[in-house]
Amino acid sequence: MVRTPSTYVDYRVSVAYVGTVLKYIGVTPLFPLVLALYYGEDPVPFAAGAAVMVGVGALLEQVRTDEELGNREAFLLVSLAWLVVPLVGTVPYLVAGTGTVASPVDALFESMSGFTTTGATVLGEISVEKHGHAMLMWRQLTQWLGGMGILVLMVAILPKLSVGGAQVINQEAPGLSLEKLTPRIQETARALWVIYAGCTVLAAVVYYALNVVGVAPNMDLYNAVAHALTTLPTGGFSPEGRSVEAFAPVVQWAFVPFMLVAGTNFALFWYVLKGEPRRLTDNTEFRSYLLAVAGFGAVVSAVLFAGVGIAETPTNVGAIAGNVENALRQGVFQVVAVVTTTGYASMDVNNWDASAQTILLFAYFLGGSAGSAAGSIKIVRWVLVKRAIGRSLFTAVHPEAVKAIRLEDEVVDEDTIRDVFAFVLLFLGLFAVSTMLLYLDSFRTPKVTLSGLDAMSVAIATLGNVGPGFGVVGPMESFRLFSDLGKLYMVFLMWIGRLEVLSVLVVFTPSFWKR
Repeated sequence: MVRTPSTYVDYRVSVAYVGTVLKYIGVTPLFPLVLALYYGEDPVPFAAGAAVMVGVGALLEQVRTDEELGNREAFLLVSLAWLVVPLVGTVPYLVAGTGTVASPVDALFESMSGFTTTGATVLGEISVEKHGHAMLMWRQLTQWLGGMGILVLMVAILPKLSVGGAQVINQEAPGLSLEKLTPRIQETARALWVIYAGCTVLAAVVYYALNVVGVAPNMDLYNAVAHALTTLPTGGFSPEGRSVEAFAPVVQWAFVPFMLVAGTNFALFWYVLKGEPRRLTDNTEFRSYLLAVAGFGAVVSAVLFAGVGIAETPTNVGAIAGNVENALRQGVFQVVAVVTTTGYASMDVNNWDASAQTILLFAYFLGGSAGSAAGSIKIVRWVLVKRAIGRSLFTAVHPEAVKAIRLEDEVVDEDTIRDVFAFVLLFLGLFAVSTMLLYLDSFRTPKVTLSGLDAMSVAIATLGNVGPGFGVVGPMESFRLFSDLGKLYMVFLMWIGRLEVLSVLVVFTPSFWKR
């Protein structure tokens, strides 16, 4: 297909590559299929999922063209892939026909939440435990696949995607831009995935080791692997109805460092492995990230220690008020889970009062580092916003001064500063509009009652890919009660939120399709 002024985007290139992605993703349901056979559960949903993925992928691959993957085709590929893969990922849920996810809209919600590592769910505390080991593992696996990025994985294993691979990764990877670690983009993608996979294995080993030494009797091998698969992608899905609250305090502490790792730019770990640890410790964003976590964690812990919260829970006996370890653990865990957008819960934050919830709500907007698996706005953008505001104040006093904004001793160009402000304003605007729409939608649904704080938490939890919110969507609750229209809108928010909004919205502009 030759590009003309009226057809400047060769959509067939993007569609064919989406088919290739689906074909390779089609092998992943074989893992829960093996588990189904091991546990004596029905393997058909996963066989059907694999067959549909490979079949649809092969069909889309027939839409071939000799054109190369250009910048606009990369935008379209990323947007389509992150829509089509979750759509096809609903097949195991629908074929099983069990529980809440038997409904097409609910299945799409769960699948999109999985692949985008949002962690919002239509399965409540009781519903989760009604599903078999294999189905819950498929749910965990979708998050692991989406964490580092399905297209980053494809660039890593497919030579033909290395042409234009940098453009694809830049549109998919969270953050400002890809840091090229090696001369070849394919090697960079492989390096990132090796680090990601290695950290996942390490998390599983540590979690299971706690079981072996006898301090975590219910953290068996299945739970260790399942939770490792959703810790590193900052996903937060859990096979346990009450999330990480189901485990002993020592296990909850063990989750914290791995969530912090998941919210850190994985490129920094590459430098550490190369013998340059100062690239990590001297990194401005990393230090700001740890400072934000420490600050919010200290404030929330202090509030809990002062008496905000609950007296006891089924697995956390003992008062939080006046209990230093308990208050510190709950405050730090919840702040880390929210800032990194992992979304695990060590207790039900619905039992906190509005003051503690409001503090936590601000943490929803931080996000982890660029180049990590975390969602939301990202720490580096807030750093640049702060420095840009500081420059404006300085130049107001010294109008003749020329003051550059620097990050890691490098000047940040003005286009980047402009793009950062545009993204933050667009994100906050979408959050405000979505809060209003979801709040109004709750009046159409008799079983859903939202306060203003609850409505804000629903909007940022889905747009920021954080997961649970407050009230009816608290960590021990679910999104099931919302109307189908409301859930479809949240699917849209999770989709654009995972791709940092602009990568999707630009496809809907007329200028994208024309010269």
